[in-house]
Amino acid sequence: MANEILDESKMTKLLNWSYEKAMNGIPGAETVEELSRNYLNKHNSVEEAIDSLIRWQNAKGITSGFLTGLGGIVTLPVAIPANIASVMYIQIRLIATIAHMRGYDLKDDQVKTFVFVCLTGQAASDVLKQAGIKIGNSLAREAIKKVPYEIIKAINKAVGVRLVTKFGTKGLVNLGKAVPLLGGIIGGAVDGIGTNTIGKTAKKVFNNSKSGTMI
Repeated sequence: MANEILDESKMTKLLNWSYEKAMNGIPGAETVEELSRNYLNKHNSVEEAIDSLIRWQNAKGITSGFLTGLGGIVTLPVAIPANIASVMYIQIRLIATIAHMRGYDLKDDQVKTFVFVCLTGQAASDVLKQAGIKIGNSLAREAIKKVPYEIIKAINKAVGVRLVTKFGTKGLVNLGKAVPLLGGIIGGAVDGIGTNTIGKTAKKVFNNSKSGTMI
């Protein structure tokens, strides 16, 4: 359907919607804070908790094609395919939970932007490099807080372009409409692989080390 075509404006609204739902929760799903607390209580270290979370979310991503019944998914702010919205919500909640576990303030606009950057996966380094920021082994909390608003705007725009291209070229939506079950399995498998990469990217970006590199 024409009104389901993604553009930068719709992507921005979807990102903000997914972030808000991840923070405040939707019926039947834990918030970032609840998810973080549950995993930290089950493991001996933050690293173990994060690795366990990524493994679980990766499996969750594989079945994301069937998650469109989750409360809130049907009340999207824009007309987009529900399977894309469910994947976006799952992945943003994963990234934000990792950031929360490592002590980042999710209410900061800079931190929110870097959560969105992680959605680009392997392209995250390129997105930040274009904005004059180098991840290296870590990007400390102090470094993130110092990123100027103008650069944050530029990063957000770059992320939007990348994600529109990423989701716009998959062709999973049309396949899903033609063969719902098969489309859900194929789409879910792709999303699961992407979720694993995104989790590893979040581990690299959100590091509580005091060292961080800015070009």
